[in-house]
Amino acid sequence: MSEVQRQVEASPSIGQISFDTRDLTRWDSNLLVFLTKLIVEAERRGIEVDRAGLPEGVGRLLALATAVPTRKDMGSAGKRVSLLTRMGTGALAAWREATAMLAFLGEAFVALLKFLTGRARYRRSDLLLVIQEVGAQALPIVTLISFLVGVILAYIGAIQLQQFGAQVYVADLVAIGMMREMGAMMAAIIMAGRTGAAFAAQLGTMQVNEEIDALTTLGISAMEFLALPRMLALALMMPLLCVYADLLGIVGGAAVGIGMLDIGPTQYYLRTAEAVGLDSALAGLIKASVFGVLVAMAGCLRGIQCGRSSAAVGAATTSAVVTGIVLIIVSDALMTVIFDLIGL
Repeated sequence: MSEVQRQVEASPSIGQISFDTRDLTRWDSNLLVFLTKLIVEAERRGIEVDRAGLPEGVGRLLALATAVPTRKDMGSAGKRVSLLTRMGTGALAAWREATAMLAFLGEAFVALLKFLTGRARYRRSDLLLVIQEVGAQALPIVTLISFLVGVILAYIGAIQLQQFGAQVYVADLVAIGMMREMGAMMAAIIMAGRTGAAFAAQLGTMQVNEEIDALTTLGISAMEFLALPRMLALALMMPLLCVYADLLGIVGGAAVGIGMLDIGPTQYYLRTAEAVGLDSALAGLIKASVFGVLVAMAGCLRGIQCGRSSAAVGAATTSAVVTGIVLIIVSDALMTVIFDLIGL
């Protein structure tokens, strides 16, 4: 076969290459590699290749090897994308994302109006089941995290306040911090990682299995049947989880204040009751309700936008958690500024 290659390179007047393999008893992958290179070189020189003399197995493997042409864009080397192109691509992606989110908000608002007027199509059993999942079943993790957050706040406050002999004000610090900010925020972040991800995975799996397409074919709105119960359940349960988280955080602070700072239980209780007013409790509940809606919307949005593969379900779950946490932080900053302006 090397003689044939030399003849091709030395004789540009060759018009056709044929093969005589009657004496060929054995062959391996080296033959296929050589024939592939030979055929490519012959096609480049405009020489016809007659494969009729090749063994049947070699012919089939060559046909498979040459059926799909080599992609020219494969490999690490590629044209460098300019900064302006990357900025434009990012701006277009952000615009598409904002458009999709606004469309989802519109559909959610329409579904909520139908719910308020009694025309929404959903199963009440699903709503009750989701309420149980996002409420009672979330209590253990909320208990642990909220208690530890209260302990951390008390420790941080005690380190600074002990320098001035004012460690009794640890009760004020923990109570205000938990009621206004940390209770609602920590409960919301827990729900984003636990419930928002679960919503995205559930709806994403339905998207992969074409269950959402089946609902659409039957004339049932996926927003009303699937997303609405989840959003309602989390919006209803988040204020309750916030109150529970506030109480556990105050208990955690009390464990540090009473057990390590020699503050009496009655004194700690009185300082807490004096520090916490109705405005702080109301601000925390409002934030918790908003956080619950945002987490549910992020999970449902990413789940409905999910692709048709298992990898897409994982990506949707991750995106739901990230989107939910970002929305929580941004909305918390906005509401804090608004509450300060209106004096709440």
